[in-house]
Amino acid sequence: MSLSRSLVCVSVAVACASPVTVSAGDHYPDRDQVHRVLLISVDGLHALDVERYIAAHPGSALAELGAHGVRFTTASSAKPSDSFPGLLALVTGGSPVSTGVFYDVSYDRKQWSPSNGGCGGAPGNASTYDETIDLVVNGKVQNEIDPALLPWGIKNGSCQRIYPHDFLQVNTLFEVVKAHRGQTAWADKHPAYDLVNGPSGKGVDDLYTPEITSPVDGGPDYTVGVLCAAENDGLKVQAILNEIRGLDHSGTRTVGVPTLFGMNFQAVSVGEKVTGNTTPKFCKATGTPAATALEGKPGGYLDGSGTPTAVLDSALGSVDAALAQMIKALKEQGLSDTTLIIVSAKHGQAPVDPLLVNKPGKLESLVSALPGAGSDPAAAAIAAATITEDDVTLLWLADQSQTEQVASYLRKNAGALHIQQVLAGASLQLMFRNPRTDARTPDLIVLPVLGTIYTTSAKKLAEHGGFSSDDTNVGLIVSKPGLRARVVKSPVETSQVAPTILEALRIDPNELQAVRREGTAGLPGLDLD
Repeated sequence: MSLSRSLVCVSVAVACASPVTVSAGDHYPDRDQVHRVLLISVDGLHALDVERYIAAHPGSALAELGAHGVRFTTASSAKPSDSFPGLLALVTGGSPVSTGVFYDVSYDRKQWSPSNGGCGGAPGNASTYDETIDLVVNGKVQNEIDPALLPWGIKNGSCQRIYPHDFLQVNTLFEVVKAHRGQTAWADKHPAYDLVNGPSGKGVDDLYTPEITSPVDGGPDYTVGVLCAAENDGLKVQAILNEIRGLDHSGTRTVGVPTLFGMNFQAVSVGEKVTGNTTPKFCKATGTPAATALEGKPGGYLDGSGTPTAVLDSALGSVDAALAQMIKALKEQGLSDTTLIIVSAKHGQAPVDPLLVNKPGKLESLVSALPGAGSDPAAAAIAAATITEDDVTLLWLADQSQTEQVASYLRKNAGALHIQQVLAGASLQLMFRNPRTDARTPDLIVLPVLGTIYTTSAKKLAEHGGFSSDDTNVGLIVSKPGLRARVVKSPVETSQVAPTILEALRIDPNELQAVRREGTAGLPGLDLD
């Protein structure tokens, strides 16, 4: 029996009825029905982290969720494994094929720069939707978007600023749930996560986005250490606790418990990346024994088997403690039996094995250092391209007719450039749209050898964005009292979370445009029998 059917049946003696619309305030006497969904994304959380943590901490919140839930050990995040496509997989059921979103900083051949002002001249502009679009007043970040920093594009037939939600090409879970009179809330790391509102701009009733880093030089950056990151996460955790109690994220207004709500954690991602953990004075934990014990220590893993360092273990512990608070609050409010909890991740992080870390510099710099690069047309095309890179490189060429020439050049020099594979032309179109006809799709995607990060930064032990297993194999637990505990090892995608959520709420998953376009199925193995 599928999840959607099993949740609708009120007893074995009564035939399953047609799907029922969920609305805020509806009361269902059957304890097995799902009235709401709490979706949690723990950036960087590998399936390996989940399994190891549960084994080492049998009394943990993750272990409790697993005791009445299904753990998917080969779940794959979106590709590229950037935060934007990663979250969109969870809340739209689609990939960049449908969403049109490849990265938080990408390119659109039909946009104009923020300074253009009239959509004049030839289009083509880097689409930047990260912390750099934050509104800053008198040197202080306001936790909202500065419209003056947004690109221009054609919307509804006129030239307008393109907000992150405008950039998304399909609807989101939040919009669908609202259309069925449900209430929605989400909390994330940048104001740019206005993205989750969807094209309507109104999908999330209560969007809370306390900035985790700063676009201002010298501003507070909570990504410098796991205790600081956990402190920033704590703001969002408190928002969830308030919402469980029927309040808004601030705890100041009574609005009712959301039908669909959730948040993003950053501490684990920081714990995987940081080369020298620190706790500056703007963090409350500064000077504490925990801060002293972790000061200057590296994050990441001790070995290729995924043994966490003390820094990363601290981050995992902070997330587990927060999950325990949420579970406790749901029980106190009498909501536990009717709340489906899903814990996953926007992305993993690569590499897990510290011996594989290789930071040779930016790909374009490596290309320019190749013999004969100064006179080679392909090298010149790379120098003129718009590039986004981490442990992957996306290239949008100024002259798309040079695509095959550039691909051949990169493949020929794969060893010197630390390249495992180049996706271009037919190989790229196996996964994505044709860049000659689609305004967003990169002309080439470079997948480096595992462990390679195209940077010289001394601050990173790992990154995400790539297609490797370390980047994409993320934790995924679907939990609710009454679910039979299972471990599913067959491959699934995080995009399957979105239709699963709608099935649980007895809403047709095909109301999600990406689900229809890509044929995304719900997750298997979630029977309540």
